[in-house]
Amino acid sequence: LPQHLATLAAAAQEEAWQSRQQLQAQRQEVVRLQEQLSRARQDGERWASALQRAQREALEREATRGAEQARQQELIRDMKGRLLELLREKDALWQKTEGIDTPMPSPAPRDVGLCSCCRKDFRLLSRRYNCRLCQGTVCHACSVDVGKQGRCCLLCYQQRHPQAM
Repeated sequence: LPQHLATLAAAAQEEAWQSRQQLQAQRQEVVRLQEQLSRARQDGERWASALQRAQREALEREATRGAEQARQQELIRDMKGRLLELLREKDALWQKTEGIDTPMPSPAPRDVGLCSCCRKDFRLLSRRYNCRLCQGTVCHACSVDVGKQGRCCLLCYQQRHPQAM
């Protein structure tokens, strides 16, 4: 019996020693896995931080781009409005100037002692003529004989006969 107990004790010791070896190997494995888990968590935190930073930068770029786009759209809208204003002005000016080829003759001055074109004084030898079209008083040099109709000033003649000049 003692031998049988010694054998059982030796077997139990051997089993205990093997169990301790396995436990120690498992503890080492747990320590190694905990280190890997710790490194993985640190990497995860770094990646999460980098992701948050990238998302924040993307949002800032998008906000900046949105503001720039809004500013450009406002500028385009203002330019279109100004273009419409200029087109209206052009049309209004075109309508005002339509049919105007030459300047209108100046109205006759109130002083009948002066030529309405050259402003020369009428003297004894300088004859005055009344323009048949604008009723202005002009000298011989500033008038044109138009036959039976009488004389008219150079401006009225140029308006009536543009090909003559």
